[in-house]
Amino acid sequence: MDQFDVDFYQSDYIIDDTTPGFYEMGTHDENSRQRKNDFSQADILSATMHHTGVLYEPAYSPSFHPQHDQHNESFEDEPPLLEELGINFDHIWQKTLTVLNPWKPADGSILNETDLTGPLIFCFALGSMLLLAGKIHFGYVYTMSILGCLGIHALLNLMSITGVSYGCVASVLGYCLLPMVILSSCAVLFSLQGTIGTVLAAAVIGWCSFSASKMFISTLAMDGQQLLVAYPCALLYGLFALLTVF
Repeated sequence: MDQFDVDFYQSDYIIDDTTPGFYEMGTHDENSRQRKNDFSQADILSATMHHTGVLYEPAYSPSFHPQHDQHNESFEDEPPLLEELGINFDHIWQKTLTVLNPWKPADGSILNETDLTGPLIFCFALGSMLLLAGKIHFGYVYTMSILGCLGIHALLNLMSITGVSYGCVASVLGYCLLPMVILSSCAVLFSLQGTIGTVLAAAVIGWCSFSASKMFISTLAMDGQQLLVAYPCALLYGLFALLTVF
């Protein structure tokens, strides 16, 4: 039986493990990828030399960053933020001086711009002065401003040959509201329900309408029609004067 066991377990069978191990497979894959990269780079270089005859080697400069330089150039070419928003403080100041001095010649190129920064400030200032006087009339101020601009806009388009935009009408009427803001500040100090208040209100109405009509005829080249334009403007500013006095 001992001899049988020896003969039974002895065998010439040999297991030839030809399967590569984990580390051998990783090394084989890396070698394959390296050879492919070498072949692809060699093909690119040969194609470049075949077409141009010269091997191009880009020079690297640490201070050269194309994306960074392009980003800086795009910011340098952009206009200022206030200019993009249409806010020009020089033009606002020039229009304000034109309103404060009715006999100053008006610049038609500046007045033709659609600038609503000053009008919005003056409307808010008028409402604030009325609020200090104990009158909450913000809704009336904005409503009358919008309806008045629509009416004057329709009237000027009928009277003028060139026509006018709604933004230009709103800009001129809003800037000419500045004397009414001065009248409302007087209402904070003393009551305007009397002879002095009536005279001041009439003077301010004439001031506002004269300045607005002067700007309109300068912008639209409506020579000889200032009184016709001043009359509807006086009616509009008379409503603001009523809010201020009463």
